[in-house]
Amino acid sequence: MAKKTFESALQRLEEITRELEEGELSLENSLKKFDEGIKLADFCNEKLTEAKAKVEVLLKKDGELSTKAFNEEESGD
Repeated sequence: MAKKTFESALQRLEEITRELEEGELSLENSLKKFDEGIKLADFCNEKLTEAKAKVEVLLKKDGELSTKAFNEEESGD
């Protein structure tokens, strides 16, 4: 069984969203897809939390945590 990645989980979550938006599934199948989507969303959230923690560790300087937004540009002062 292949290891689930953030990217593959997000892609599957997008597929489920499309299927649910089409509205052609039975109620039972819709609930199954919704349940799968919730689990995938939780997995993605967990991976994002882990990534945030790693970024914070990388930004740690002089024993203090210095967080910056990802899109924050360095000032040339």
